[in-house]
Amino acid sequence: MSTTDTDATVEALMERAGRTYADDAGITLKNTPSPLFELLVLSLLLSTRISADIAVAAARELFAAGHRTPEKMAQASWQNLVDALGRGHYKRYDESTATRLKEAGRKVVDDYHGDLRELAAKADSDPDATAELLQEFTGIGPVGADIFLREVQSVWDWVAPHFDKRALAAAKDLGLPDDPGRLADLADGRPEVLAAALVRASLDKDLLDELKAG
Repeated sequence: MSTTDTDATVEALMERAGRTYADDAGITLKNTPSPLFELLVLSLLLSTRISADIAVAAARELFAAGHRTPEKMAQASWQNLVDALGRGHYKRYDESTATRLKEAGRKVVDDYHGDLRELAAKADSDPDATAELLQEFTGIGPVGADIFLREVQSVWDWVAPHFDKRALAAAKDLGLPDDPGRLADLADGRPEVLAAALVRASLDKDLLDELKAG
C-alpha cells in the first residue's frame, strides 16, 4: 500500500471509528485516582462475552449512580450494583459482575490505597508487569488487561504504543502496518484512538469491508 493509500485508510478509519471506549463511557481520562478506577471498571465490564455497547452503557449507569471511586464501589450494596448493571441491560452477568466490582474496589483500596498509580509504580512502569498485576483482579484476564493498557496509554505514556492482537490483526487486514511503532507513527499523537478504532473495525464487518474497499 502506498503512503497516500495508507494515509487515506487511516483518515477514513479515524473519521468513522476514532473514539476510545473511555470516551463512550463518559470517562474524562486523567492520571488521577477516580478516572483510572473508572477505566478499570470499564475494562472489567468489557471483559465478559457481551457487546461493547452494553458494557459501555452499564459503565455509564454505574458512574451515574455514584460508583466512580474504589471506596464507593467497595461500600456499595450488591443490589445497587446489580440494579445499575440491569439499567445498562448488562443482564446475563449482572450478579457475578456486581460481586467482582465490589472485590475490585476493595482490592484497589487495600493494595493500592485507592490509587492505581501505585499499581503502575509497583510494576516499575513496565507494561508487561502492569498487565500481570491487572490480571490479579477477578474478572480481568489478558483481554481486559489489554483493554486497560490500550486506553490508558493516553495518560501513561510509558505504555505507548500499545496495540493489542485484535488491533494488529485489523491493521493487517486493512493493509496497514501490523507493527505497534509504525502504527503509532500514523496516529497523529493519539495511539489510543487509532488502537480503539482498529478494534471497532475488527468487530464491525460492514465497516471493515467499507474501509477495505476504499
